[in-house]
Amino acid sequence: MADEPARHPPAPLTPDEELAWRALARAVLVIPRVLDSELLQSQGLSLTEYSVLMNLSEQVGRSMRMSELANVVSISVSGLTRVVDRLSRQGLVERVKADCDGRGQLAVLTPAGFARLEQAYPIHLAGVREHVMDHLADLDLAAFTQAISAIAAADMGPPVRRASPAPPA
Repeated sequence: MADEPARHPPAPLTPDEELAWRALARAVLVIPRVLDSELLQSQGLSLTEYSVLMNLSEQVGRSMRMSELANVVSISVSGLTRVVDRLSRQGLVERVKADCDGRGQLAVLTPAGFARLEQAYPIHLAGVREHVMDHLADLDLAAFTQAISAIAAADMGPPVRRASPAPPA
């Protein structure tokens, strides 16, 4: 369906839509970089590492299947493996075989990992407040959340790999 030519090309963006689109596109790139930089400088922890620790802390048993965690963190499974290995070497996360099938791997947050997350949380919270929430103070947050959630629906998952170009005919 995506390869079919459009029957009716989409209408061009209005000037206000163009400004909104460009602001959103820039924010999506800049905000993670800024938060990552703040965490790295003050805690020696990347935003991805923080996100892994945070997501594990919210689960029953503080554990998740690696594939599920990769999807939640929006990183490839191989990328998550490298992050979890790094966190493992620091004693913050353990990898264990899943009890239910023996084939899957779980990432498990250690007590040291939870303590590390608690230490980094105030820095991350301050950054989120300063760089995001303070700029949204006059907006209808429920409407904003609904719109952003629709843009980045949970079932979209991580990006797919680029398709190989079709050979010339």
